[in-house]
Amino acid sequence: MAYLGSSLLRNTATMILAGGQGERLLPLTKFRSKPSVPFGGKYRIIDFALSNCLNSGLRKIYVLTQYKSDSLTQHLYEAWNIFNPELGEFIYSIPPQLKMDNNWYTGTSNAIYQNANLLKNKNEYVLILSGDHIYKMDYLKMLQYHLDKKADLSISSLYVPKSIASQFGVIKIDDNYRVIDFVEKPTNPPEIPDRPGQSFVNMGVYVFKVEVLLKIIEEMAQKKLDNSDFGKHIIPYMIKEGYDIFSFRFEDENYKEKPYWVDVGTLDSYYAASMDLLNVNPDFNLYDLDWPLRSRQVQSPPAKTISHEGERVGRAYNSLVTDGSVISGGLVERSILGPHVRVNSYSYITDSIIMDRCDIGRHSRIRRTIIDKNVQIPEGTEIGFDLEEDKKRFKVTDTGIVIIPKNYKF
Repeated sequence: MAYLGSSLLRNTATMILAGGQGERLLPLTKFRSKPSVPFGGKYRIIDFALSNCLNSGLRKIYVLTQYKSDSLTQHLYEAWNIFNPELGEFIYSIPPQLKMDNNWYTGTSNAIYQNANLLKNKNEYVLILSGDHIYKMDYLKMLQYHLDKKADLSISSLYVPKSIASQFGVIKIDDNYRVIDFVEKPTNPPEIPDRPGQSFVNMGVYVFKVEVLLKIIEEMAQKKLDNSDFGKHIIPYMIKEGYDIFSFRFEDENYKEKPYWVDVGTLDSYYAASMDLLNVNPDFNLYDLDWPLRSRQVQSPPAKTISHEGERVGRAYNSLVTDGSVISGGLVERSILGPHVRVNSYSYITDSIIMDRCDIGRHSRIRRTIIDKNVQIPEGTEIGFDLEEDKKRFKVTDTGIVIIPKNYKF
């Protein structure tokens, strides 16, 4: 067995694909990319992949940005400027630079290939991640597995019931976990040999030998084969050509009965994942001190509740309330308040997500609503109680969640 530790980490570069438009999350992605969408009051979605890197000991990180990247780039600078380049540690934001032609990144593998020069410098392995998934994973375990298997490519795989596997890219393996087929959204997903009724789905977490990855992409280009995407092109080609590809069974550092890996691809799934955090025993644990989750630490005062006379009692029940927020004589139930939210007297908020620096006016009533940053709700406003009226001004999802965009003016 190869030595599990610093030498392996020093020889591994991490590339996080963070350029997704997130069109199904509009209007939350009107001014930002999907990885920079706020989550859980104080985090951005990309913070979970970056926290995994930090907890796994990975310190050489490239974040490949593309669409609407200014918010994400600013967040990386303000929240993740913690590495020491003198020790070979860094986190760099890498936008498209038209290094090879006049195209932006045309797919997942093309984004890596356009930055091949970054991998050729003392890197034997590359860990490739998506910046828009929420989960906890020790990547060092996967790197060690990759070495033990002498693999050209290792794919982290999550087992799900066969009945829902057709929503994903599904991996077919033999008894030794060698990948023998990969199919996008099959009607009859293959089962895992030692788990009847379960199928392996692709998590979008890959470990490659750098030399092999670059060779394959160049080889496919010479053959005039499309090589822009891992799932659609690179992996099927490698299987056909007989490369050593293995599936790594996802080991969840969240330590729940059911492995937690979420792609918040729609507004309804984003809302559901957010509301789960408010449960007594949520599926995703934010409070595990053995697996810290890092984000931007703003120098803010503590959250505060203020009660006045009579019914003006500041209260928050079953809610996440972030630093700097003030609940002054209002009631908050089953909701998430971002930093510096102001809830004024006699107002009522339930089952909602209120992002940074929003001001909820007196006597307002907010229900099942996501309010993006910097919105001032006028006194006496009602949102989420008459959806037909709400649809005249705002986006309303199929399940009745109202979305108020960032900087909206009433």
